[in-house]
Amino acid sequence: MMARELHPVLAPEAPPETPAPPSAGRPSRPWLVPLLVVVLLTQMAVAMVTTALQQTPTIDEPVYVATATDYLHEHEIRYNPEHPPLGKLVIGVGMALADPDYDPSFSGDQGQVGRHLLYESGNDPWRVMLWARLPVVALTLAFALVVFAFARELAGPAGGLVALALYTFSPDVIAHGSLATLDVPTAGFLLTSVWLLWRARQRPYPYVPLAGVAAGAALATKMSALPAVPVLLALAAWSLWRHNPTARRKALLGAGVVAVVAVAVVWLSYLVVDPRLRWSPQQHVPVVHGLRALMVDLMPFPEAYRDGMRVQFGFENHPWQGFLFGRLYTGSLWYYLPAALLVKTPLGMLALWAAGAVAVVTVRQLRPAAPYLLVPTAVLLGAAMTGSRDFGTRYAVFVPMFLAVAAAGVLRLRWRWAGAVAGALVLFVAVSSARTFPLYLPYSNEAFGGPAETHLRLHDSNVDWGQDLGRLADRLRERYPGERIWLVYKGSGVPSYYGIEASDPRRVPVAEVRGLMVVSDSSVAKATGRLAELIDSSRPIDQVGHSITIYRR
Repeated sequence: MMARELHPVLAPEAPPETPAPPSAGRPSRPWLVPLLVVVLLTQMAVAMVTTALQQTPTIDEPVYVATATDYLHEHEIRYNPEHPPLGKLVIGVGMALADPDYDPSFSGDQGQVGRHLLYESGNDPWRVMLWARLPVVALTLAFALVVFAFARELAGPAGGLVALALYTFSPDVIAHGSLATLDVPTAGFLLTSVWLLWRARQRPYPYVPLAGVAAGAALATKMSALPAVPVLLALAAWSLWRHNPTARRKALLGAGVVAVVAVAVVWLSYLVVDPRLRWSPQQHVPVVHGLRALMVDLMPFPEAYRDGMRVQFGFENHPWQGFLFGRLYTGSLWYYLPAALLVKTPLGMLALWAAGAVAVVTVRQLRPAAPYLLVPTAVLLGAAMTGSRDFGTRYAVFVPMFLAVAAAGVLRLRWRWAGAVAGALVLFVAVSSARTFPLYLPYSNEAFGGPAETHLRLHDSNVDWGQDLGRLADRLRERYPGERIWLVYKGSGVPSYYGIEASDPRRVPVAEVRGLMVVSDSSVAKATGRLAELIDSSRPIDQVGHSITIYRR
């Protein structure tokens, strides 16, 4: 009896920096939270698979699909060195199942190889692209569980559901999670690494080595993860120091473990493709100088990775064109990504992000999570804002992932109506997202006119990435049979494969262009000279997928 009386006094208390769940005790409906998780994941899966089924190849996808197929057949790094192999190995799982016909002897650049695989080798591009996209869809759903688990540890089951709902209804995450591209996998691996480091505060093993694996996976998928490396190493040291403040050497050792494991994962991704590490680039590798050259030379990665960095630096030196709020410009704008996120994020989500960030900083129990959620987001966004390619919010798709977790902190605010307001905002997000189904790529929120007006403010992967060529073919066949078609298409698809027989209006005198003129909205945004004259003298009569405009001449 005495032992029973003393037990509550002797029980160890949770460390003061660990956020406690907002509710105590056993839930009255233990099945409710798992059920809601399944519902949210199911709706996201339906949205992504439907999108994957209905979209034609976007600009980047054929390159990744062909490179993944080349890995499977040739076991050699030849194409697309600007991105490491892991993301394409993920896509390669789908390609192994699809087993398309592939001609490794075909000579051409990586874009031509992609088109040859999809349209000139006897394959069905709809089937090939679906199989290529499904592994990324599955990975995107797996990252949803990381979001839920991370947020639940901060703010309990209700907070986990808030974060999961924001993630699963995010138009940007759905749009890019349903494509055979690398942006969502990279961001998801980074979030996973940060979550594991957060858990390492209580149990360094196995979470520190696992965080290194996730960090290495991000680095082995896309080089845009490199700016996060110093942050991840600092968080590793911080987590181990918080676990044992007297063991400073162990804190530094933890950072070293993350670094060594991450580098090993990058090497492993190349070795999986080719154990002999052969490197025969099929494209020009530019020479870099100065600090950039020194940084590349010091990287502890395979030569193919370092050449990929040189290619990326070459891209950064190119004078790309951008388009923002109706303005066409050459170069980049430092505020482009924040402005684009403002347009393409649901209003309720923006409000919850802001409130969640405030909660993480001001609520004492949540404050330890601030370095894990806000610092990586700020560093990655700052790095992306310095880039030369103002092509879309996909370069910042980590923002809706990290800030979805932070938004769970709203439920920890000492405000009577916090839960009700958070629920209402989540519902607003869900409705806004559902209204754009299945056209997630051109989404913009209600304050900026919705998806139908995104092309007036943004271009490229924000709205028109070549994804609606199949829808255009259906529209022309159903509403405009037999009409003369003039086409300016921005994308990787082959119009004739989908039954679109068209001519380029820019190659004939303006007076000869009569009938229907079809123009991708990114081309409309960047129109100059002959094309601008043609558009100004034409009448818009139809839109396809909010990414292609049909004009009558």
